[in-house]
Amino acid sequence: MTSHVFLTLATALLAAFPLVAAEAAGNTPPAEGQPAPQFSLPSQSGAQISLSSLRGKWVVLYFYPRDMTPGCTIEAHNFQNAQSQFAAKNAVILGVSVDSTQSHQQFCAKDGLTFHLLSDTSHSVVSAYGSLGSHIGITMANRNTFLIDPQGNIAKVWMGVNPATAASSVLAAIPGSASVTAPAAMQAMPPKGDSVKPPGPPSNLKTDLQ
Repeated sequence: MTSHVFLTLATALLAAFPLVAAEAAGNTPPAEGQPAPQFSLPSQSGAQISLSSLRGKWVVLYFYPRDMTPGCTIEAHNFQNAQSQFAAKNAVILGVSVDSTQSHQQFCAKDGLTFHLLSDTSHSVVSAYGSLGSHIGITMANRNTFLIDPQGNIAKVWMGVNPATAASSVLAAIPGSASVTAPAAMQAMPPKGDSVKPPGPPSNLKTDLQ
């Protein structure tokens, strides 16, 4: 009986491997020089933001795992602090995660974020950019960034970025741009005084996302 159960489980596992491989193959990011996948997603205000409406501008499309986690807070603050520098180079910043618009609203209100955070609860855009991942069984976006040129093509790709240096790396890649001047303390830790937090993931998730 035990042997029969073992063989049944082994067969089921082997049968599942092609499905895993297929999902991985479909989660391939677009390469530099390719047209950027089109999208239209709701922002924290509820307004739909479409890539097509931003033609003629540089678009910083950064995917991040979770609102209000330490690493994501550092990354968002550094982009916020450099907004005027990006704007001077005709660039807009778009953050994307699988969190809801309500979660984005809380994140923006708590941390003073004024650029667009887009909600991809269906995972369609995250998948189109090869950035869908999971952590301890929780589906989320991987920390990847795409720079899209004014013609709508992928200019540069950063995979598995460092949240403390992501903004400066992207700004430096835009022709004629300067480096980000971010407070050293912000690069080391998120701001204190968090008072509004949505229902969070398991406690060890925040540590792993730093």
